[in-house]
Amino acid sequence: MQTIDNFNFAGKKAFVRVDFNVPLDENFNITDDTRIRAALPTLKKILSDGGSVIIGSHLGRPKGVADKFSLKHIVKHVSELLGVEVQFANDCMGEEAAVKAAALQPGEALLLENLRFYAEEEGKPRGLAEDATDEEKAAAKKAVKESQKEFTKKLASYADCYVNDAFGTAHRAHCSTTGVAAYLPAVCGYLIQKEITFMGGALSNPKRPLVAILGGAKVSDKIGVITNLLDKCDTLIVGGGMAYTFMKSLGHSIGTSLLEEEQVENAGKMMEDAKAKGVKFLIPVDNKVGKEYDENTEAMVVNSDEIPDGWMGLDIGPKTQELFSNAIKGAGTVIWNGPMGVSEWDNFAAGTIAVAKAVADSGAISIVGGGDSVAAVTKLGFSDKMSHISTGGGASLEFLEGKELPGIAALMDKD
Repeated sequence: MQTIDNFNFAGKKAFVRVDFNVPLDENFNITDDTRIRAALPTLKKILSDGGSVIIGSHLGRPKGVADKFSLKHIVKHVSELLGVEVQFANDCMGEEAAVKAAALQPGEALLLENLRFYAEEEGKPRGLAEDATDEEKAAAKKAVKESQKEFTKKLASYADCYVNDAFGTAHRAHCSTTGVAAYLPAVCGYLIQKEITFMGGALSNPKRPLVAILGGAKVSDKIGVITNLLDKCDTLIVGGGMAYTFMKSLGHSIGTSLLEEEQVENAGKMMEDAKAKGVKFLIPVDNKVGKEYDENTEAMVVNSDEIPDGWMGLDIGPKTQELFSNAIKGAGTVIWNGPMGVSEWDNFAAGTIAVAKAVADSGAISIVGGGDSVAAVTKLGFSDKMSHISTGGGASLEFLEGKELPGIAALMDKD
């Protein structure tokens, strides 16, 4: 895999796939520009070499052209951060994009409109009737696949080389993440390099003890991650909504807490596997529970085996906060993905905050991924205390699961 430091962009136009899928408020103001800032080193390197950049990204999950998903809303902020006036093409496939790309001079930047305004980017048919037949679905899928080739060639025609710096979409085999690399010299950007270095190192050669912390809602989303980590970590901590399925497997009453009934047996098996492998497996011993799924609901703290009927777990309790924090204190490496409770509600954020503080104070090599975990770290001002904050949600999980990421595999094939 060719890295960006080994490539001279002088006089070259680089198509750079970034992940500018940033949150916007109702007035289209960016509320968190972390992903934009993460791509700046790569963009600035190309410009400082004397190259120009054609920036491609998606925003949201549009099913066609929609103003609320337009990248025009972020152009001004990208220009301010990059220190260069970024031009904008209002259609990534239109004549304007081709003309502006052709006219780019060294040191200049062009942002293309949302790549996902076209079905070809993801390769998924759109506009099918709900009662479409299997034959109609197959025909629509075939048509999109065929038009993907032209879509990819058009993107590649704008540039002399390709740089992928969008780790957040590296788990997707889309035109702009894998396809363009087949037509141009392809280079790995700084952000993807950093993700591979930190996350890959944490899994293949971690400073021990390795403590993995998993939260979030569903066990089913993280079965593969847990299975893979049980062969690599020394301690596995499970919190968040998914923890109640593990409690249920122990025979605990969990009230109306989140439960994946079909995963109860799997949860029990994973705890047994951990024991057999000598991995310390920690789940909450107490919980802050509420009567309803509401930020201002009546709440109390109870032990994990004493959750009353009609009550639901919404955060870990103080004893669990201490248990988890003590496990984190002696870590050499910490991987954290997912909140300990409904962390966006102040009344049920204490568990996530406690874990964030413990990770920040641990002195360990610390890797944080997942939107809510990252939000907690950022809100508390702990970002600088973390070794690495991953920009990939699904990509981070699939990497931790040990899966090959198509966006990275496409770069591995190039030299």
